[in-house]
Amino acid sequence: MCKLLNYNIYLMNKELLLTLSVIVLFIFSCSKDIIVPLDGALVESIKNWSKSGSIDYFIMPSSHDFESLPNQDPHNKITIEKIKLGQMLFFETGLAQSSQKVESYETYSCSSCHVPSKGFLPGRMQGIADGGIGFGENGSYRTISPSYLESEIDAQGNRPMTVMNVTYTTNTLWSGTFGANDKNVGTEESWTGFAEVNHTGFAGLEAQNIEGFDLHRLAINDKVLYEFGYAELFDRAFPDIPISERYSPKTASFAMGAYLRTILTNEAPFQNYLKGDKKALTASQKNGALIFFGKAGCITCHNSPSFSAMNFFALGTQDMYEIGGLNTSAEDARIQGRGMFTGKEEDMFKFKVPQLYNLKDYVTFFHGSSKNSIEEVVDFKLKAKSENPNVTDLMVALSPRELNDIERKDLIDFLTNALHDNSMERYAPESILSGYCFPNNDEISKRDMQCD
Repeated sequence: MCKLLNYNIYLMNKELLLTLSVIVLFIFSCSKDIIVPLDGALVESIKNWSKSGSIDYFIMPSSHDFESLPNQDPHNKITIEKIKLGQMLFFETGLAQSSQKVESYETYSCSSCHVPSKGFLPGRMQGIADGGIGFGENGSYRTISPSYLESEIDAQGNRPMTVMNVTYTTNTLWSGTFGANDKNVGTEESWTGFAEVNHTGFAGLEAQNIEGFDLHRLAINDKVLYEFGYAELFDRAFPDIPISERYSPKTASFAMGAYLRTILTNEAPFQNYLKGDKKALTASQKNGALIFFGKAGCITCHNSPSFSAMNFFALGTQDMYEIGGLNTSAEDARIQGRGMFTGKEEDMFKFKVPQLYNLKDYVTFFHGSSKNSIEEVVDFKLKAKSENPNVTDLMVALSPRELNDIERKDLIDFLTNALHDNSMERYAPESILSGYCFPNNDEISKRDMQCD
């Protein structure tokens, strides 16, 4: 009797094991059936939007592959010597030689408003260079110095654009103001004021950097060159430039332009996926990518390897002055976008299509810092309703779209995580020649950063 009972238990256990095995095989088979077609559909969707017909179009080059960096200024050949100089100058607080007041002397840098850990953007709603104090955590706390009037600080009326993936940009700023090339060909009548630099014939990045020295109160002087030691780096970077012209905002801007073109988010999971690692993305992120390239229509405007574009659209988002920005107002010409530059009615309140990598690090979104999360951005675009008194719904370039909860979640997962390169600090130097703290060098910032 005991033997028969044991035998029956054995049969039951065997049957249970067989059943479980079948279930496991079925699940594995189904998962293969799901994942393989998902990859296939995604690859085909990417190809459909590729300007070359291959997914390789969306692959960013290595930062060291200078020949493959697009949109280079023919006047500014990229070299390793220029990159090294440009990197130092970008983070050098010692360039702050022309501050409005002595309190800010040698306390700010280009990187005050372009913090690597925050997507090369301010760690707050608005960047402040000259006249700002403090850093907080990753730039989260920076405010106006008590000795400055609001009108005296160097703060942008629009949130700065990131310098990540800027090699895919031909004409810079939200308005596309800088550069004699691409979108600005034929706009010569508008090359006045700070756009006069376009008469040099330089591309957007180089032209903006030159103008930026005066605009952001920076200088190349004897202290920078000989006390800090930058003359030697200029000599290495520009041996063919006469000494009388070698140490200037022009050469400094060329060096920074070379450096900035190498800042690429080429280690993000989606980049690895495009290079052949199909495990680099989760099933949710792959589905989100399909929605990005399909149902949500994101790729229609964001169609480049960085998901930016040299096009300008009115979306109807709020302006910086509406949410408490400093040194800006409803009369600030910068809120006119492309129209500020061209003066044309059809360009009013249109802004450049921005890139989409490392949004996870951003604190705010859109030109006026009017949104505070990727979720808010997605919901605004799906709704496609203006929130700006200057932009009617008829002017909005978006069309309302509907996603179910899973589709919305997957799209946000793709934008948040699949496009996030988590090691952007690799583009920052360990130190700068002055030995000063960076990106800021005021006493409060040094305390915040625990920098001696």
